[in-house]
Formats: sequence, C-alpha cells, structure tokens
Amino acid sequence: MADIEAARAEFQRIDTDGDGLITAAEFKTALAQGGDWNVTESVAEAVIRAQDLNGDKKLSFDEFWAHLTKA
Repeated sequence: MADIEAARAEFQRIDTDGDGLITAAEFKTALAQGGDWNVTESVAEAVIRAQDLNGDKKLSFDEFWAHLTKA
C-alpha cells in the first residue's frame, strides 16, 4: 500500500477514537473486524512496538506510513 491517500484512509479506519494515534487495542479491534479473531492484546502490543519509532506505544500516521513504505 504505497498510496498515501489509501494509507491515510486505512489509518483513520483503525484510529477509532480519532485522536491521530493507533493503540494496540484499536489495532486488535481492526484485525478482529477483518476476521482475525486470534490476535491477542499482547500480540497487538508487539506489532505496535515493532513499528513505534518514538516509544510511546502508539502509532502516529508518520510511523504507520514509514512502515508501509520501507523497503
């Protein structure tokens, strides 16, 4: 997904509270809505942590986009 507008739309879909950050709980919920009910809170936290560049345990759009566009 290298299209920034599509990425922004996906980010906003996952960011259910609209605060501009994706939490592990929001990520877990988004995966469940997509049919992946096996993701635990700890797995969601690990995924967020792997992409979280500033260590705040949340993903900003810039961090989300950086992950999508890294080679």
